[in-house]
Amino acid sequence: MATEEHAAQQGPTAGEYIGHHLTHLQSSKQTGVIDMSVFNLDSIFWAVLVGCLGMFFMWRVAKSVTSGVPGRMQAAVEILLEMVDTQAKGIIHNAESRKFVSPLALTVFVWVFLMNSMDFLPVDLIPLIWEMIYAAAGHDPHHAYMRVVPTADLSTTLAMSTSVLLVCLYYNVKIKGAGGWVHELVTAPFGTSKNPLFAIPLGVLNVAMQLIEFTAKTVSHGMRLFGNMYAGELVFMLIALMGAVGFGSATGIALWFGHVLAGTGWAIFHILIVTLQAFIFMMLTLVYVGQAHDHH
Repeated sequence: MATEEHAAQQGPTAGEYIGHHLTHLQSSKQTGVIDMSVFNLDSIFWAVLVGCLGMFFMWRVAKSVTSGVPGRMQAAVEILLEMVDTQAKGIIHNAESRKFVSPLALTVFVWVFLMNSMDFLPVDLIPLIWEMIYAAAGHDPHHAYMRVVPTADLSTTLAMSTSVLLVCLYYNVKIKGAGGWVHELVTAPFGTSKNPLFAIPLGVLNVAMQLIEFTAKTVSHGMRLFGNMYAGELVFMLIALMGAVGFGSATGIALWFGHVLAGTGWAIFHILIVTLQAFIFMMLTLVYVGQAHDHH
């Protein structure tokens, strides 16, 4: 009993600290590795919140647009719009498709950037506030889980990449027609044969290869963003552990100052990662939709 009280006073171990921060607030207890009935409520909440904030910000800028000398915010948004439009024109040559795809790419970039940017918040700030709210409601704060970076959640990034897949399937049918797309599925990439003995196996092989391609694109699209943001979140936690030391020794003081320097350096470097991952996710969206316009 005394040992348990002493452990409680000492606080969580490094493994317990990281494990707590990597646990999601879920709608119910997960029963397996994949449980479609369980939702990560924290990822949904923060993704919707920053998405709404992003839309409100863009709306406010659009509402205050002037034809004269633009302000800083208007100039920044105009640069962003020009960048996205230039990339869309270079990849998707169908002007009618760009009326939808260009705004989609802009939405993807802004939304992913804002979700990634949640990683700049102090790693313990919102979880600590949530624990206080949880305790005030009469619950055990040790079970107050809260993750604030939606893109460090695989379910979020795979949901976004699956949405891109659905857009690609739509444009495959719209541009090529249902018959043309089915013909492409059974004839590309290995072609076909007039001999039925070879045509059927080739058709099956072509369909299998197309399904593998669609699956690989979707999984890699989501995994790339998740992997980078999950790793960045984990590094912030490890750096935070450096500061969780006392000042009773020279080693403790050195670790605390090391935590400040490492945290500052990683945060500055992370600005590049956050922006780059949003740009890559947007570009891959444009590339995959552009490929849906190509005939094989």
